[in-house]
Amino acid sequence: MLSRKIRNRSDAQDVTSETFLQVVDSDLDPRLFHEPKAFLTTVAKRVLFHFHRRQTLERDYLERMALLPMAFAPSAEERALLVEAIVQIDRALHGLPLPVRRAFLYSQLDGMSQEQIAAELGVSVRTVARYLTQALRHCMLATAG
Repeated sequence: MLSRKIRNRSDAQDVTSETFLQVVDSDLDPRLFHEPKAFLTTVAKRVLFHFHRRQTLERDYLERMALLPMAFAPSAEERALLVEAIVQIDRALHGLPLPVRRAFLYSQLDGMSQEQIAAELGVSVRTVARYLTQALRHCMLATAG
């Protein structure tokens, strides 16, 4: 399955290892599964989804960084840390409706005011305040778990 979905052998090995680690780290006893292959496939698909999502986020980030003048370009280490932070933010915001995510990102990353966000999204300032509250609550719950 992985060889068809991932062309790079080392990436396929990483996904396989991560799948194995998630199964081992789970508190579930694999002997109790009626369909262990189905369980393993589900875990592998989840890991593969996150792998592709991370690749997309990293590619988008690097494309934007390429537009910056060299004087502002982060080092390789800074890029790796920034990509990891972006992936963590993406995971924390997973499950929120798109307007809520956009409002949160406009606020936190672009430093936009609630009024500016409301104008950008075409909603009221009160709705933006609700969006931001919802996003913060969601992030707090995501990081607490």
